Order: sequence, then structure tokens, then C-alpha cells
Amino acid sequence: MSTTPSLSAAATGSRQFSTFYVDGLYFGVEVLKVQELIRYQDMTRVPLAPGVIRGLINLRGQIVTAIDMRRRLDMHEPPADRLPMNVVVRTDDGAVSLLVDEIGDVVDVQQEQFEAAPETIRGRANDLVTGVYKMTGRLLLVLDVERAVSVERPGARAAA
Repeated sequence: MSTTPSLSAAATGSRQFSTFYVDGLYFGVEVLKVQELIRYQDMTRVPLAPGVIRGLINLRGQIVTAIDMRRRLDMHEPPADRLPMNVVVRTDDGAVSLLVDEIGDVVDVQQEQFEAAPETIRGRANDLVTGVYKMTGRLLLVLDVERAVSVERPGARAAA
């Protein structure tokens, strides 16, 4: 009888992340929060939506909001001939698609590799990254999914 990956990961102190790239940065989302990874889907624009919302996609009958991670992170637009990929994540409010440049692999990391986000991470990325895992030759930036998908509506005001 085999154990599930999450049980064996917990027993060894490791975690699994589904990885992706946005403008050369290497991000990870906990595997259990990822619903699926899919190619670019046609989108329906949403009038008056914040700029980070690229549109809505129809995922086998489920309407899913697509958030452009380049815009969310205040990065420049990708080349026009390059279509984004969808990382569909589960959130408290349902499924949301994160539009990313490229999808990576699922990686196992050890808890002792985890560190607080370095001061060199600035801007919006600093608000969305909960920490990093030191990996051979690169850092895995751990994305806070709930913060990444939290979008304030235009004209909305914070509660006093």
C-alpha cells in the first residue's frame, strides 16, 4: 500500500510546489492549491474591470477569472507573439486562472531551504511573495495565492 504524496511529504518535512515563470522570475504555488495547468484559452473581456483582469475563460462550463501576473506584478507586457499559459488555482472564492509566461515542473523542497523573502524583492512582488526556497542556481518565490488574486474594483474604497 503506497502513501499519498502529501503524507510522504509531511513525513519528510518537504513540500511540493507547482512552478511557473513570469518575466524570468521563478514562482511556486503549493500543489494542493492548483486545480490544473492549461494552454492559452480565448477570453471574454470584462468592461470596467481592473487592468490586471484580462478576462473570463470558460473552463468546461465553469467561468473563471483570468489574472495577468505580469500586470499584477507591474511588469512590462510580453512580446505580442507569445501567448500566456493558465495556472488555474483554487481560492476561497473559487477557481481563478493566473496567466503566466511558462509552466515549470512540480518540485519537492525541504523546509530547511525556506527563508523569508529577501530585501531585493521589491514592488508588488514583495507584497505577493511569502518567502523563498534556495534551490541550486535559483530562488523559488512562494506566491501567496489569496493575495495574488485579490483585486480591488475601480472606485472601491477601503473601509474606514
